[in-house]
Amino acid sequence: MKIQFSPLTLPTDGNALFLMAKGAPLSKLAQQLDAQTQGALSRALEVEEFSASKDALIHIVAPSGCELKRVLILGVESGSDLDVQQAADTLVKHIEALRLTELNVITEEPAQAAHFAYGLQLSHYRFDKYRTQPQQQAKYQLESVTFSSASPQVAQDMYQPLDAIVEGVKVTRDLIWEPANVVYPESYAQFCECLTEHGLEVEVVNSQTMAELGMGALLGVGQGSARESLMVILKYSGSDASQAPVAFLGKGVTFDSGGLSLKPNASMNTMKEDMGGAATVTGLMVTLAKRQAKVNAIGVLGLVENMPSDKAQRPSDVVTSMSGQTIEVMNTDAEGRLVLCDLMTYTQRNFKPQAMFDLATLTGAVLIALGEEIAGVFSNNDALVEQLTTAGEVEQEPVWRLPMGGQFDRLLNSDIADMRNNGNKLRIGGASVAAQFLARFVENDTPWVHIDIAGTAWTSEGLPNKPKGATGYGVRLLDRLVKEQFEK
Repeated sequence: MKIQFSPLTLPTDGNALFLMAKGAPLSKLAQQLDAQTQGALSRALEVEEFSASKDALIHIVAPSGCELKRVLILGVESGSDLDVQQAADTLVKHIEALRLTELNVITEEPAQAAHFAYGLQLSHYRFDKYRTQPQQQAKYQLESVTFSSASPQVAQDMYQPLDAIVEGVKVTRDLIWEPANVVYPESYAQFCECLTEHGLEVEVVNSQTMAELGMGALLGVGQGSARESLMVILKYSGSDASQAPVAFLGKGVTFDSGGLSLKPNASMNTMKEDMGGAATVTGLMVTLAKRQAKVNAIGVLGLVENMPSDKAQRPSDVVTSMSGQTIEVMNTDAEGRLVLCDLMTYTQRNFKPQAMFDLATLTGAVLIALGEEIAGVFSNNDALVEQLTTAGEVEQEPVWRLPMGGQFDRLLNSDIADMRNNGNKLRIGGASVAAQFLARFVENDTPWVHIDIAGTAWTSEGLPNKPKGATGYGVRLLDRLVKEQFEK
């Protein structure tokens, strides 16, 4: 979609859209058009009892007195940034019915122009890469949108960092949508190597090097697959070299069969998305680089495929993590924490981050507890949780803190190793037990947050600015957190 900003003017042809807040009158240009069309706009507002509430949209086809094809008036509730973004979602739902391919949006306020463009880009997303039949593809898509505002340069400047977020969200969504025969550890790493064009430094660490580092927990997960396990390090330097980086770690299980603890078929069908944590970190790093964030950031991705074979890890195997702690693998389907624990040790010892966040589609338990719209968070740092919660409220990517502590730690006791990889009481506090496992790998009181996105990485119905499927959840949330708490 081509987005452009122009001086405030009334278009003479094509499709025109006016944004309208509750209680507000028609804008000056809308009043001018109303007079030109012998009151067509004001009559339509009266007949429809238009209140500018959420999802309120009216359109007038080929009004007399002008050459416009359609005039649309869209409600934006209070006119807040978030309301404007979500109003764009309403418009996107009507693109097919209205047969829109181009649009002129007239709004005097530059902020409204920028945030409506942002909302359009987030909502106007389809993954049609593998659709070959015309009837399966969208007949109409917005190809060009021009925003007329009082200060087009101001609108452009406000939109630029938002466009960087859109790019990161699209990267995340595309990676999650791709099937596992296309995105696997090697191809994912190759994709990351192309991100240098965004200003990221990229390093790929192979299995041999990881073995030499003692990363037995991560390597154990992928040993049943014919595909090599890899670790990818994405580095962005946007601040003084003396500033410790903020680290983001992503679980990248490109397909999770469950291993020898095989998942039932219904649970396995969606497991291409089990690399959602890595995808989110990748998208976030693209966003930070593209908007030239004033921060040093590290993204660390653990890329593995969890498959059953004669070489696969067995229930009751014992592996040694990079930290030196031993783990009795009681369930090969509790594999994400085995990937993350080695990433945590590697990151802390090599980069000494000022704060560390890990993201993972880790447990079905968090989906049962919080549903598809709220991520579960666990942390050893109250301030980070409060900051993350606030960021989530602003970006409509909410989080909810869940407990850790002794009762969950005791469930990890093993008879022969330092710990087991799942709780010894099945189905008891699964999300908290997984987080407690990871907490054992925090070193030197590093401020740490674990974000379980098993419910939020994918939506079965679609949400405002998040079409059905891969949501890109976490990019907006963490970009907001970085901007408000870590940029210098």
